[in-house]
Amino acid sequence: METLVLNQQHVAKLVGNSGRDQLMDLMIERLRAAFTADSKGNTPAREGFVRCPGDTGVLEWMPYHQPGASVTIKTVGYTPSNPTERRLPTIIGSLARYDDVTGSLVAISDGILPTAIRTGAASAVASSLLAKADSEVLGLVGAGAQAVTQAHALSRVFPLTQILVHDVNPAHAASFADRVEFLGIDVRVVDLAELEANADIICTVTSVGVGDGPVLAGENLKPHVHINAIGADLIGKFELPQALLKSAFVTVDHVEQSLREGEGQQLTQDDLGPELMDLCARPELADGLRERVTVFDSTGFALEDHVALDVLIELAEEAGIGDRVSLEHLPADALDPYSFQ
Repeated sequence: METLVLNQQHVAKLVGNSGRDQLMDLMIERLRAAFTADSKGNTPAREGFVRCPGDTGVLEWMPYHQPGASVTIKTVGYTPSNPTERRLPTIIGSLARYDDVTGSLVAISDGILPTAIRTGAASAVASSLLAKADSEVLGLVGAGAQAVTQAHALSRVFPLTQILVHDVNPAHAASFADRVEFLGIDVRVVDLAELEANADIICTVTSVGVGDGPVLAGENLKPHVHINAIGADLIGKFELPQALLKSAFVTVDHVEQSLREGEGQQLTQDDLGPELMDLCARPELADGLRERVTVFDSTGFALEDHVALDVLIELAEEAGIGDRVSLEHLPADALDPYSFQ
């Protein structure tokens, strides 16, 4: 048996072949289809442990099981000190696909770029249900790597004319316009009050520390604003004020994760509206919500990673990209580990 290996050069070539816009459009389309199919029952909440000095980072594993077909597992490390101290991404990970019948490793891939793309695509799916269709101004609280794919994904489904950016690190905010120049959208660095007052859609994509939130005041928002809250991924870590959440319609991608480590930590399950997958399957549930404040608590769950890896494998097979290696030891005699083929 051989394993398909997609390394960083392979993934870069896939993006180059497909084009950024086409790849993002495909990811949005596939996520929407997967959410509509309602297959989250095979996606347990992620597990992991805190790590690195001060327990500021985590290492997590996120499994998705498709019985009779495959298992997808993402292993992801979150290290907020990486960009400033090591010039590395905050989120580093890999995606693995296993055969459900034999347990063999079918494929392994970079997980950094697929995570960023699928997270942006999930916000696009949620926003297309809950934000006003004519939304033109996007506000980004946090201007790191995830903010790039949030802006890219939302630009594919809304007629954005301006992006307002706020970051506690002025250098990150100042460099954002260059990083999204390919979008051709006006970018302005603003203070938080101006962002809140003018944005139709807001994405909070920060590395705020445990106990240091919220990052949004929520005091002067547009009455129809939709918020994608991305950064909460640890117990005690959140980005939005409780009062804002209590007054808004809140949908989540994964209830258990949201209540444990997302914005849902500040709420009870009774405070939550239908899950995003329910909204996708029954869009009439979103009727009337575009005129009020809405929130998507995007904790990120393994079905999204399964879909992302599906897309990469499909594109790789079509283009003949990737290495096939005999990674696992398969002895000539299954009962003798020292018998080599």
